[in-house]
This record gives sequence, C-alpha cells and structure tokens, in this order.
Amino acid sequence: MNRPIGENLFADPSLDLDPAEARRLQADGELDIVDIREQYEWDAGRAPATRHVEIERIASRAPELDRARPVAFMCRAGVRSGMVAHAYRAIGFDAYSVAGGFTAWHEQGLPTEPEGAVVADH
Repeated sequence: MNRPIGENLFADPSLDLDPAEARRLQADGELDIVDIREQYEWDAGRAPATRHVEIERIASRAPELDRARPVAFMCRAGVRSGMVAHAYRAIGFDAYSVAGGFTAWHEQGLPTEPEGAVVADH
C-alpha cells in the first residue's frame, strides 16, 4: 500500500485536538499540555505553561502525571505526540495529541515563548 510521504499515520480524530482548542482548555485549567520534543526544539520555541518531558523519558515519567486530568501531548508536527497519546490511552489516561504539533500552534499565532520563538527542525 502506497501512502503519501509525510502522511501522519498516527493521526486519529478521536485523539487530535486543534491547537486553539488545546490552548483554550489549558487556559481554562481543564487540560495539561506536555511537550515531548527534544531539548533543542523546546529551547527554540514552546507554548507557555507546558511541561517538558522529552519523548525518551515519557514512559518513565508517567507516574508524575495526574491520571484524573486530561493531558495533551505536543511535538513538532503531531506524529510523535500521536504515538504517545495512543500509548497513554492504553494505560488509562484521558490523552490527546495537539494536531499539527508546535508547528500548527505557531502558525495559528498562539502564544509562544521565548520572545522570537521558532519551530526548530527535527
């Protein structure tokens, strides 16, 4: 089966949250956002009030997250976060993926930090 290059095979409408909706839920205190990108990606630009846990540590840090609260994972484009959201759902979390990742967040003009934040290449 041939698939378009760059297609996100982990995209799942039941797990994907539009960045603006994720931001609204976060601002209302109804959602935690965990950025799972590499340190250099996080340093280049990030969404405010997000927690940073690099993907290589996300499994071991699961006990630190509140199972009673919805959580959305964010990466650069939504592929890594889709995988993590699926895995967290499998262990009982109300987990989501920020659709399009930090790239979409940035493109939508949502708040970022630090000043001059950019989307780093992965």
